[in-house]
Amino acid sequence: MPGQEAKHRLEAKVDELVIAMEKMKLAEYVEYLHNTRKMLAINLMAGVARGLGMAIGFTILGAVVLYLLQKIVLLNLPLIGNFIAEIVEMVNEHMQTKP
Repeated sequence: MPGQEAKHRLEAKVDELVIAMEKMKLAEYVEYLHNTRKMLAINLMAGVARGLGMAIGFTILGAVVLYLLQKIVLLNLPLIGNFIAEIVEMVNEHMQTKP
């Protein structure tokens, strides 16, 4: 019976599709899209975390750069040393004037 065989193949394909949709968590995603408060809260938390991470990262990167510049100044390289010394001096003056 060709009709019965086609029906079984169709049922198998539908079952595979259902399993694939469950793996994608499509229902949860659609619910998330319709719940604007939840979406707003999650996006707000993600934005705050991203901003905080960038601030901490730039602070650490700046500290490392200043540390390396101070070490280069100690090597007394004639061309670069004076320029870097001026930069470090300006940064130190700026840090001392801040309360």
